[in-house]
Amino acid sequence: MTAAPQTAPGPAAPSGSAAMALPPELTGKHWRRAARELAAKMLAELSFEEALRPEPAGEGRWTVRLDGGDGGPVAYSFAARRTSLDGWRLEYGSVLRHAAGGAAPAEDPFALLADLAAHWRMDPAVTALTVTELSATLSADAHLLATGPDAARLADLPYAELEGYQTGHPWIFANKGRVGFSAADRRRYAPEARRLMPLPWIAVHPDLADYHAVEGLDMAALRAAELGEGHRSRFGAALREGLARAGATGADPERYVWLPVHPWQWDEVVVPHFAAELAGGRIVPLGEAADRYLPQQSIRTFTNMDRPDRLNVKLSLSILNTMVYRGIPTELARAAPRSTAWVHALRDRDPFLAEECRIVLPGEVAAVAVRHPSLEAIPGAPYRYRQLLGALWREPVDRLLDPGERARTFAALLHVDPAGRALAAELVRRSGLTGEEWLDRLFGAVLPPLLHLLYRYGLAFNPHGENAIVVYDERDVPVRLAVKDFVDDMKLLDTDIDAYADLPPEALAVLMRFGAPELTASLVKSLLTGHFRYLAPLAAEQLGVPEARFWELVRGRVLGYQARFPELAGRFALFDLLGPDFERVCLNRERLLGGGYHDRAERDAEFHLDASRVPNPLHVPTEEER
Repeated sequence: MTAAPQTAPGPAAPSGSAAMALPPELTGKHWRRAARELAAKMLAELSFEEALRPEPAGEGRWTVRLDGGDGGPVAYSFAARRTSLDGWRLEYGSVLRHAAGGAAPAEDPFALLADLAAHWRMDPAVTALTVTELSATLSADAHLLATGPDAARLADLPYAELEGYQTGHPWIFANKGRVGFSAADRRRYAPEARRLMPLPWIAVHPDLADYHAVEGLDMAALRAAELGEGHRSRFGAALREGLARAGATGADPERYVWLPVHPWQWDEVVVPHFAAELAGGRIVPLGEAADRYLPQQSIRTFTNMDRPDRLNVKLSLSILNTMVYRGIPTELARAAPRSTAWVHALRDRDPFLAEECRIVLPGEVAAVAVRHPSLEAIPGAPYRYRQLLGALWREPVDRLLDPGERARTFAALLHVDPAGRALAAELVRRSGLTGEEWLDRLFGAVLPPLLHLLYRYGLAFNPHGENAIVVYDERDVPVRLAVKDFVDDMKLLDTDIDAYADLPPEALAVLMRFGAPELTASLVKSLLTGHFRYLAPLAAEQLGVPEARFWELVRGRVLGYQARFPELAGRFALFDLLGPDFERVCLNRERLLGGGYHDRAERDAEFHLDASRVPNPLHVPTEEER
């Protein structure tokens, strides 16, 4: 087994030569490999997004030609094969940079970015920020290479510990930028640091904080469940002392809202930005709770490792990571518990979801959002200033499993160990099934509940690799699906249907409403383009299942569902998953060229980027189309 997660370092900073010691992963060997793989990923994803247009160069090689700016034209050539959904599978180490001085191995993502910036005339501020994100991503990748166990040992890890070995978003190449974190912060708080840490708690005046929860979980009940009597008593005394120290003698401590806060957020955001509220006793520090938590892949979500029966907690964290700042918006806190209760009721009264699929939906059962009285009063202020402080409590997935079951995120199925072996290959070996049989079980666990929610209830989640969780039996055969963090990404139709009749007004007012194509695209982007685009070629390479057969299995599960519920034929046409093509989403192009770094008022502001549509591997042409 791998080493247990470490306890967080104490408050004292290292001194002398220890303070200058390099992290062990920053060695030439690990850095060069991480850099080579990241440069290849940049070329692959920018080619998929049509930001680059590779031309055939013979014998499985391709060439990309760039303007090069004042330095003259340059070109990149590489060995690659085309995959489904217009994907690219580049061979690491095959990339060459061609310039006036000749050809040389291209293993430096910073040099590649500089060439791209010259070619596209990129905003220098965006280029500079991307350099910092690439550097942070490479540091994390080198650490994972230096510390990653083999696939067999990974397969033994519990859900929360496995999270610390994942490599991040497969599509966005600067996927661990974490702008705002120092080197020490990354060693303390990044998921790959695998460090246990306690969480500090604060109390906030009710004029600033709103508490929302499912029925039966008022603030007193939450404190009792999450803290225990000893901490409630100690924190209560700290609150009274803090109010007396601030001279807030008229404040009622019983009405204050308690919540944990990320240690980084306390130091970097709460103390400097809420200084007036701290001075006046409207925010009071209570101290650290005893339980130790482990950060998960989402970086601001924590699992309680000392008391796994207690809730996971998701906290505001004002760092920029994969395009957005990671706060807790007020509207999310308001909607989450009521929306959770509605989705749970919808599932529980539907025998297909509850009894056949047995879908697991870890509930977001309580939430707090804290307003900044000055920043949130500014019309049109950037969204990051409206989500500075908050917490959301979620049921831990392990608590919702049957005996013998275990859970792993969908992202884990894309993980390849430092020796090149996929975790998926190890799970197939343990299952005793063939690769094709195992994949069919996977699709049978994942697709039917998602299709049912979309077709029957007009409800779309974003089941990407980190939110979608596969539940396995004792033989590591996939048996059912769990989806977490579903409220934040939940989409409804922009026209009312019967399924929405009992949706609470508080949730209906803030949930996203879109036309049918956008709900369909949500599933396509997260599952097909964002996950199966990578899993299909990996299955061909390591499970012996050709890509064409992979997509036949997926299509078979879609058709099987449609045959089961013929009365929903109108919805099958409305949410068309079998049509000839899909919209091409360009995540990296948006960040580099479309304004993805701008300090905008709305987090999900859109930018129009021209791109062709992606051929749908689930589509079978009709006679007229042939």
